[in-house]
Parts: sequence; structure tokens; C-alpha cells
Amino acid sequence: MSNVQIGQTVPAFELEATSEQTITADSLKGHNTVIYFYPKDSTPGCTTEGQDFRDNIVDFDSANTVVYGVSPDSLRSHENFKAKQSFPFELISDPDKVLAEIFGVWQLKKNYGREYMGIVRSTFLINSNGELQQEWRNIRVKGHVEKVLEAAQAL
Repeated sequence: MSNVQIGQTVPAFELEATSEQTITADSLKGHNTVIYFYPKDSTPGCTTEGQDFRDNIVDFDSANTVVYGVSPDSLRSHENFKAKQSFPFELISDPDKVLAEIFGVWQLKKNYGREYMGIVRSTFLINSNGELQQEWRNIRVKGHVEKVLEAAQAL
């Protein structure tokens, strides 16, 4: 179960991101924000999802919307992934699953009969007041970014 529900303000957090940035709940205010959670840097689905956000970044910018990717990977891994894919947005390192717990995306997963804890691929849209407006959980990558963009443009 997530700690933040639609209509609620995102609780306080402070995490390091690429480009030597520190992202906090307060830094989400003043513009719309997309936070997308993905399992692991440089894996096929995660790369495609990041490329889709990258390829639509001008439209997100026009909608006054900042994009952040989040996974438990290290900052070093994030910096390499961001550089290799030319991502024009920051990647937040969440090794202790602080943000993943706030949004309820650190869950038990099953794959080929094996159970393990992991990130459930999910995206969240936050308005300029820092309030959660929309969520997409357990998503499929294909066509997903377009839905998020439409929702951001509607805010």
C-alpha cells in the first residue's frame, strides 16, 4: 500500500540524482512533475521507456512538466545510463527504496515461479502544488509515455 494517495501532497523526502542534484518534495513544486519508477538501468524495457520520455521531452517542457526516472541503482550507474541514452532529465537514485515506499512500488514480484522484492514499473503525475494527480501502475512500456503526456498537458 502506498503512503501517498491521489489528491494528497507528496510527503517529505530527500534523494540524490544525476548532475549532482538533490531532489526533495519541495523541489517538485512550481511545475508539474512526472516520476517514473523502473526496475534497472540499461535493461531493454527500462531503456525503451527512458527513450520514450527523452523523445517527448519538448512536449513535456511545453506542458511545464519536469520528468524524473527512479530506480534503486547507484548514482554512478544512473550517470552512465543517462549519458549513454542522452536523457535530458535527471535520474534519482533510491537504493534504500525511500521514494519507492512512499509511492508503494516496492513489492513482491513473481517471475518464472520465483518470488522476489522489486520495483513495479509505475508512473506518477504530480501537480505544481506537489499533489499526486494521477498514477499508472504495473504499466506496459509501449504507448505509455503518450498517455502520461496527455494527462500532463491537461493539468
